[in-house]
Amino acid sequence: MTYRTNANAQLLTSFANGDFIKTQLYYSNSHFDLHTNFTFFLEDTVNGDEIRQQEARNLMGYNGSYNHISYLGNTKLTSEAGLQVRYDKTNNSELSHTIDRFTLLNRIKLGDITELSVSPYVSETFKFNEHFSFNAGLRFDQYSHTYNNKFAGDTTLPGMGIYKARANTVSPKLNFYYHADDELQFYLTLGKGFHSNDTRAVVVQNGFQVLPAAYSTDLGTVFKPAKNIIVNAALWYIWLQQEFVYSGDGGFVAFSGKTKRVGFDFSGRYEPVKSLYFDLDVNYAHGRAIGATKGQDYIPLAPVWTSSAGITYTNKNGFNGSFRYRYAGNRAANEDYSLTAKGYFITDAVINYTKNKYEIGLVANNVFNTRWKETQFATETRLKGETQPVDEVCFTPGTPFAAKLSFTIKF
Repeated sequence: MTYRTNANAQLLTSFANGDFIKTQLYYSNSHFDLHTNFTFFLEDTVNGDEIRQQEARNLMGYNGSYNHISYLGNTKLTSEAGLQVRYDKTNNSELSHTIDRFTLLNRIKLGDITELSVSPYVSETFKFNEHFSFNAGLRFDQYSHTYNNKFAGDTTLPGMGIYKARANTVSPKLNFYYHADDELQFYLTLGKGFHSNDTRAVVVQNGFQVLPAAYSTDLGTVFKPAKNIIVNAALWYIWLQQEFVYSGDGGFVAFSGKTKRVGFDFSGRYEPVKSLYFDLDVNYAHGRAIGATKGQDYIPLAPVWTSSAGITYTNKNGFNGSFRYRYAGNRAANEDYSLTAKGYFITDAVINYTKNKYEIGLVANNVFNTRWKETQFATETRLKGETQPVDEVCFTPGTPFAAKLSFTIKF
């Protein structure tokens, strides 16, 4: 069970010289209560391994930026300076071993989490002429973590009380753009980012290596072979200093070492007539763990082939709709690919009848009622009465055919 309340306010302030300030304030209050059993009777052969995860969270933040345009000779400079602040506060973040959903057998974790991130950044774009432009940016992220451990039996900490840790990182980026003409553009992007981590793991490590670096580069092109066709193609590479793997049922985050991924993205858009629109996206990624033995170096559940596409018909005062698919190919469920996370091919459809004052709509998900697996994990499990555990893929069944009819009145 989960529910959430959100509030968002945005303000755009423009000045006579063309400068402007963007300001955003947001707040979210959420409650989360999840009951699961991934391993059945693996650990507790009598009561089962059911767990309960719950928390109440308040989240608030600020995004602000100042934008300015100036000239250095014939070079146009677009400057942006900004600040992002986010504050998360959870009460009674709990992980417990339960039976019949609410009967407590034993606690695993219980505490309050506070996380504050402050991130100033600057970005400068130089447009030298109509063909060549260059962008450079720099961002600083400071994370402050506090965990109030309320459970004396937490095996990852020496006792109850307040635990604090801090971590920060600097992330530069460089982007190059070459506009050959209105129909052809090339770009090269290079940048450094990071992964963040759960506060409960951060305080255990006292802030050490909790913002591991991610380095990436993209080399791509955007071109228009015809006025009604646009194509985007790119080769990319990502290197991660640390691959985080979350283990919700164990209450910890596993660190699986360095990884690298290389791949390509292809997107196509085609509009044969004004009211008809085709789109296609195809993506490929080859990911491996660095330093692992060949054949034992797969990244569990990392996508390989993915794709989505559709056809859309638009009519502002009549029938309109779309027919789309989404696809994910088979992928390794564990490091040696002895288990497979099965792919899927799902189709959805939308049809609307739109008038000035009202709209009638029908949404159909999984039109052909395909059986598919959504969330999948390689898990060691044991059923009641079994003497030995089994390594297998556990999954959440994908949504079967479902249709929703809507009626909207416009004032």
